[in-house]
Amino acid sequence: MRRNLGLLVGAGLGFWLALFYPARLFGGDSAVIFSAVAWALCLVPAAATLMWSQKAFTGTPEQQFLAVMGGTAVRMVFVIGAGMALFSLSDYFHYPSFLVWVVMFYLVTLAVEISLLLTGRSAHESSQNKG
Repeated sequence: MRRNLGLLVGAGLGFWLALFYPARLFGGDSAVIFSAVAWALCLVPAAATLMWSQKAFTGTPEQQFLAVMGGTAVRMVFVIGAGMALFSLSDYFHYPSFLVWVVMFYLVTLAVEISLLLTGRSAHESSQNKG
């Protein structure tokens, strides 16, 4: 579980670092801050739902379904809510480019989380078939 959490954080950090220089070059310091805040907004619920889903692998099908659907709801509500709150309540974040960063990091963390869950699921199923 910790390995997948580390991979999630590392992939997000790698994506952020890959875009750091272009963001700074084209958007200045505010683009770097927008991207870092967007990454943090997306990382928190992605990490929580990743751990929840991994624990659900050993549970009943109902628990697995709840983890998938509940994880989706938690992630969306948190990211959209926090992103829109910052956008609406703060003059600093009231730029469409901030929302673009949020969408980009949401999609990246979602893709990484899904790939980690799918590889973890297949490894879990193959160990179940051996035993």
